Amino acid sequence: MSKEKVLEVLKAAGKPLKAGEIADAAGLDKKDVDKAMKELKTDDAIVSPKRCYWEPK
Repeated sequence: MSKEKVLEVLKAAGKPLKAGEIADAAGLDKKDVDKAMKELKTDDAIVSPKRCYWEPK
């Protein structure tokens, strides 16, 4: 599932990333990344240190 892939990419990056950067790194469509990130936010698995950037909690 793309949710796990997005979380893996964020953990591997070691720095906050934008959705577009996550999509490129994971090889996924940005729409899929946005959907996965919405679920991850609901699960409280990712946080935003600054506007439009995300990192694992």
